Amino acid sequence: MMSTIITGTGSYIPSITKYNKEFAINSFYTENHEALKQDNLEIIEKFEKITGIEERRYAPVNVTASDMAASAALLAIQDAGIDPETIDQIIVAHNFGDVIKHTIQTDAVPSLASRVKHTLGIKNPACIPYDILFGCPGWVQALIQAHAFMQAGVAKKCLVIGTETLSRVIDSHDRDSMIFSDGAGACILELKDDGEKQQGIIGVSARSYAIDELNYIYLGKSYFPESDSRIRYIKMQGRKVYEFALKFVPDAIKVCLETSNVAIADVKKIFIHQANEKMDEAIITALYKLYGINDAPLDVMPMNIKELGNSSVATIPTLFDMVLKSNVAGHSVASGDIIVFASVGAGMNINAICYKMP
Repeated sequence: MMSTIITGTGSYIPSITKYNKEFAINSFYTENHEALKQDNLEIIEKFEKITGIEERRYAPVNVTASDMAASAALLAIQDAGIDPETIDQIIVAHNFGDVIKHTIQTDAVPSLASRVKHTLGIKNPACIPYDILFGCPGWVQALIQAHAFMQAGVAKKCLVIGTETLSRVIDSHDRDSMIFSDGAGACILELKDDGEKQQGIIGVSARSYAIDELNYIYLGKSYFPESDSRIRYIKMQGRKVYEFALKFVPDAIKVCLETSNVAIADVKKIFIHQANEKMDEAIITALYKLYGINDAPLDVMPMNIKELGNSSVATIPTLFDMVLKSNVAGHSVASGDIIVFASVGAGMNINAICYKMP
């Protein structure tokens, strides 16, 4: 049996730390362009209790999303011990392309994947680079896509990356701007004959809801009354996103486990998109309740949102790399462990992967 296996991982954690207290100087407004009446310190305290975020990372001024992607990719290539010229596909998940610091314009021509291939110096013309836009679940969807190509015999080795500089598309007058951050994570996927072990990706699930849910996350003008109405920033209907995720994500994960013939009791870790601490905890609790279990295992969900914030497509690959490298206290995985990748985001899209550690 040929299995799709992750053989190497890498991540880029930006060097600039932005602490919650630094937002105290911001002027926050509502979506109706009215100044918030609460004191900023109260706003920040409430934000921290809900999201679990105490700090986040921003990319240096001279570093773009594709730069971070290439750095994470190089580490993944080195970790896998492969020749980059043997890579069949480079798939880069993002949502805003390269955004130059102090600008708001996205740049994705040529594709970020092509830029990564160039930076890595890969000359092989059979190495096909392309991007995928799928909201925050982009990296997981790129894994699903690479897996499909590999099982179909189209590719044997893929480089899958999630990268984003959300700090450059946020409205500083919007409280939600405190959620977002920058970063990149990557992995090497290889098609390997594992005999009868059935390792690697053993099942997937994906869903899309694009009727009433389409604009739960979108680009909109600044909340500041005197802002340039021609400029758009990332916006989110927080309550609707929370309710949507809680309603649909647990079921998508359950479908993935059922497709994989995996019992919930056999799941060692769930690597969920680091969107909001309270929301992620509620999703996991709801998942276990679908199985008649009131309390989820305390150590099933590693988190790094406290220090790194929400870097969209980069959260899961970054978190996975950190756990593999023993950089998340109290969390580890070993050969034979069943883990789950799961995400939700703009679209609104949901996906999940069930994976057995080789």
